[in-house]
Amino acid sequence: MRLDFKENIVLENRRVRIEPLELRHIDFLIPIALKHPDLLKYSPPKFGTEEFLKAYVENNIALRTQNLKYPFAIYDKEQKSYAGSSSFMNISQRDLRLEIGSTWLGEDFQRTGLNRNCKFLMMQYVFEELKFERLEFKTDKRNLQSQNAIEQIGGVYEGTLRSHTLMSDGFRRDTVYYSILKDDWPEIKHGVFSSMI
Repeated sequence: MRLDFKENIVLENRRVRIEPLELRHIDFLIPIALKHPDLLKYSPPKFGTEEFLKAYVENNIALRTQNLKYPFAIYDKEQKSYAGSSSFMNISQRDLRLEIGSTWLGEDFQRTGLNRNCKFLMMQYVFEELKFERLEFKTDKRNLQSQNAIEQIGGVYEGTLRSHTLMSDGFRRDTVYYSILKDDWPEIKHGVFSSMI
């Protein structure tokens, strides 16, 4: 099955609703950007002001219209608030692979189980609905919190690409790559995510 960029993909469980990112989400996400301006310090986009957030959302929506990225807004049902964003990106329909990336949550939503619920729903969609073969994650080598989170949900370390990505401050980051394969999913689903089934 192909990822349909025109489809209104909504993924949800008791804890979270993941819905297509739209311009209307800017107003809900601005407080996070202003409160935590360094939230995306390990990611290429600029962040931390209303102007930067608006550009971020507009760019992500444009990439969706070009069939290059499918961005989502994350709504925390427990806190009754929008919490951040995540995306399907670096998509190869031919090779049946994509990356879950551009994920960020306000600090008030971190370490609450929200991200794990998001990842479960997105991974389930990738492997069980799209029937893709490979899922990828990548992160800045300096971002140990992100690396630990990826490893905890079953990501397999594949290597580090040196001087891989130019950051907004001019720094060239080393990028750490992880993957999960379709054959890995049943064990991860019934192990790591058993409480969500």
